[in-house]
Formats: sequence, structure tokens, C-alpha cells
Amino acid sequence: MIPSAERRQVLGRVARRIPVSEDGACVRVAVDGPDASGKTTFADELAADVLALGRPVARVSLDDFHNLRAVRYQQGRESPEGFWRHAFNYARFRSDVLDPFSPGGTRLYRPAAHDLATDTELNPEPLTALAGTVLVVDGLFLHRDELVAVWNLSVFLDVPFTETAKRMAVRDGTNPDPEHPSVRRYMDAQRIYFNACAPHQRADIHIDNQDVSAPRIIRALAAPGSASTCSPAATGW
Repeated sequence: MIPSAERRQVLGRVARRIPVSEDGACVRVAVDGPDASGKTTFADELAADVLALGRPVARVSLDDFHNLRAVRYQQGRESPEGFWRHAFNYARFRSDVLDPFSPGGTRLYRPAAHDLATDTELNPEPLTALAGTVLVVDGLFLHRDELVAVWNLSVFLDVPFTETAKRMAVRDGTNPDPEHPSVRRYMDAQRIYFNACAPHQRADIHIDNQDVSAPRIIRALAAPGSASTCSPAATGW
């Protein structure tokens, strides 16, 4: 799909908002949103725009940092709370990605820690990022407490569940009704996240992505980093 003029404009505005460090430090950017909100496509296109600005880019997806099934399903295969708490291996994500791209980090990173199809852990040879690389990460729950402070810029793609359920049905063959029991694990986990951490407010840039050909910036902070803190009681962390 060739991006529309409206989409290119929004992507360009986000790309130009990404901070530039004066000392060659890397920059970490998050693209968050509900399942099937268009995170991966948006992050890929954003990375291309950043490259076009002459900046080095690394692309990582949190989907490549799932926990093993035994961990993911420890509260049952249909548990929304289990999905919220245990879907992703945040320890590996931090050690393999976030820490290497942090100020003073080694820039030696591994872009994947888990193969979802075979449910096996991965330990690929580290890649070396260039100085000043812009790390663009897409994934669910990127504004939760243990991650929110690491981003130099963050985006939240807002799409109603009535629309994301239809997209998931096309992509995964699931039921298109967001209230159907078969998708409750995912929809209710995201509701837990929204209620606990208010990613719509935490994000530096909040974008309506219901119409992928014409995304609309709802809100953009004057400067990144004004996130609040969600309740430990709500998150369980």
C-alpha cells in the first residue's frame, strides 16, 4: 500500500519530533496501541522516514520477546490477567534491547529472544548499532510502569476495539465481535492496561489510526517525558 499524503504528513511530523542527542547517544522510540491497531506498519514506515532524514535506525518488535507458553499460560489460556502480566519477557527485552541502547550502553543488541511458532528461546549473535541510532520498537503495553520512563519519544495508536477485532479476524481468523469469549483474553487484557496505565495520556503523541489512510494526531506534548505513574496495586508490579 502506498501511503496517502495525509499519512505521510503524520509520519513525517513524528519522525521530525524524534530527539537528536548531541553526544551520539542512541534514541529509543515506542509505537504502542491495541492489538491490530497498525503498530508494526506504522513503526516500519516511521523507521523509513527516519532513515530518509539521514539517521541510522534499528527496528525491534516486542512480539519477538514473548515468554514461553508455560509462563504465558500459567494463569490459564483464557486469562486476560495472565496475558497482561505474563505475555512478554521484559527482563530479556531490557537486557537485549533497552540497556544496549541506553545512554552509555554497548549498542550490542539482540532483536529477538523467542520464536512464537516453535516456542523456543533464541540467543542470536548480537548486532552492533551505530552511534546515534534511533531504535523504533512496536508492541503492546509499552507504556506500562517498567517501560514508560525509557522512551525518548512514544506514540499511541488509538483504534476502537470494534475495529481492531475486525482487523484481527482478517489477520488471525478470530471472531470479529470484540465481546466474543474467544477474544476475551486479549481485549480484556488491554482494558486492564488502559485502566491501569492510561497510555493515551502517557504517550508523547496520541494518534487516531482508525482510518489508516488518514491518521490524525489527537494530541502531541510540547516535550517528551511527562508520563504519570500508574498504581502498583492496579498493575501487580
